[in-house]
Amino acid sequence: MVVGTSRLAETHGTLLCPSSNPEALAIDPDELPDGLVVADETGRVICFNDAAVRITTTAKTDAIGLPLERVLPLEDLKGRRWWALTDPYGGLATRVGQPERYLLLPGGREVLVSARYVRERPTGPIRRLVVSLRGTEARRRNERSHAELIATVAHELRSPLTSVKGFTATLLAKWERFTDDQKRLMLETVDADANRVTRLIAELLDISRIDSGRLEVRRQPVDIAAAVERHVQALIASGQRPDRFLVSIRGGLPDLWADPDKVDQVLGNLLENAVRHGEGTVTIEVAPVSAKDDEKGTAVTVSDEGPGIPEESMGRVFTRFWRGSKRGGTGLGLYIVKGIVEAHGGTITVGRGPGGGAEFRFILPVGAPAYLS
Repeated sequence: MVVGTSRLAETHGTLLCPSSNPEALAIDPDELPDGLVVADETGRVICFNDAAVRITTTAKTDAIGLPLERVLPLEDLKGRRWWALTDPYGGLATRVGQPERYLLLPGGREVLVSARYVRERPTGPIRRLVVSLRGTEARRRNERSHAELIATVAHELRSPLTSVKGFTATLLAKWERFTDDQKRLMLETVDADANRVTRLIAELLDISRIDSGRLEVRRQPVDIAAAVERHVQALIASGQRPDRFLVSIRGGLPDLWADPDKVDQVLGNLLENAVRHGEGTVTIEVAPVSAKDDEKGTAVTVSDEGPGIPEESMGRVFTRFWRGSKRGGTGLGLYIVKGIVEAHGGTITVGRGPGGGAEFRFILPVGAPAYLS
């Protein structure tokens, strides 16, 4: 927290950062997003900001001047009194604070608490005890998201792995009893299920990199028009009617430097969604765009003539686990697509197409070669 790392000095209720111009960096404690509670060398509260009032539901008048233990009667998850346990004023003089952890306020309300011990000198007596308070809602949402991801992955892995295990065990135990055609069918099923597991693992790795900001983009020259044609031909080869696709490539496309594998991943996901969940003609349009600041780019629009996405769901399309009423799969594909596009510095939107179905449009800026990035 800013208070702990910058050693803010308290002056008439205002916090000042060390600077050649301190007044320019004056901070009102009530402007801080987290709860701030400061106790003096005697353990009495001298600062209790608005966020602390909101989190603890304790009025400032009931906090200022009172002992910290009384203002914040915190307990750990085992019911032990927190200040008696940590003993900041009488404990080891080498301690500099307490790391953030879950604690309980009266009534069992959870709060995230961390503390900084400000001393006159190293190992000297405490001059200020600075406590940061945060609500647990965001942390709990993140934990629920991770739990949901684990549950989804376990569910998606169970089916193909059960199939692989069953067929391989059967073949090993009764190899001589099956004809060559039966063996081939079983092995093809095992191969398809193994590919499904591989795709799921790849999705998980992508999500991990996107969430941690470590998704690498290796830029190379990309012929986006040729990539679109290649994906359409692959869908036709897999059994789709050629007349189901309408490809429009406008002239004047700028040179595009992007990660070809990731562009293929985006195109593959959007086209597969349009074919699987849409109806009628699938239209793919590739056109040049002039983005803000005159930065050139390429826009790709994929639309179908199906029922489309309900208006109330459009804001959640690119979130984890979103599935329409008829959608299968993990619900992770569009989340990954958005992460890939944004890693390129681009944007992606969803709307309703001219034919009434879903329309996805992503824009990739021209970019620069990897060795210049």
